[in-house]
Amino acid sequence: MTTSASVPTGPEGAIVGTVTNRLVEANQHYAAAFTDPGMDARPVLQVAVVACMDARLDLHAALGLELGDCHTIRNAGGVVTDDVIRSLTISQRALGTRSIVLIHHTGCGLESLTEEFRHDLEMEVGQRPAWAVEAFRDVDQDVRQSMQRVRTSPFLLHTDDVRGFVFDVKTGLLREVDPA
Repeated sequence: MTTSASVPTGPEGAIVGTVTNRLVEANQHYAAAFTDPGMDARPVLQVAVVACMDARLDLHAALGLELGDCHTIRNAGGVVTDDVIRSLTISQRALGTRSIVLIHHTGCGLESLTEEFRHDLEMEVGQRPAWAVEAFRDVDQDVRQSMQRVRTSPFLLHTDDVRGFVFDVKTGLLREVDPA
């Protein structure tokens, strides 16, 4: 099943042309009807959402958000890395967010990887990545770890409203994770 009905495919379901060309063409249609919403970069709800990059997560729809409501920070696994802390720090200190919502999900690809992934990359390209894979086996425990990383960061001003959730990709429901 695909969510984009306008993706032309050829033999064996291969996408015809480049996906980037399709995206640029779609942007032309979008821009033709676009009007400047006159928004500020500061999120209306003063919240930053950190989530996995998984294509099955439509965060705005799942959380009832509109354009301009939040900052959205996504990466593989939705884990809190140094770069996420960087983005959250800018979000809070320069753009006024106060709340942080962390969202992992069921069936995450990081549950099937290990740090051996880095070794395999080193063998293939001749250089070990400087970054950690941040793979995990227990999604709830990883949400707890992410909450702890946020709450103990010296760079963040607001760590009293940090909550973590697991999004169920089969039901669309969020399940809150107890930080204890």
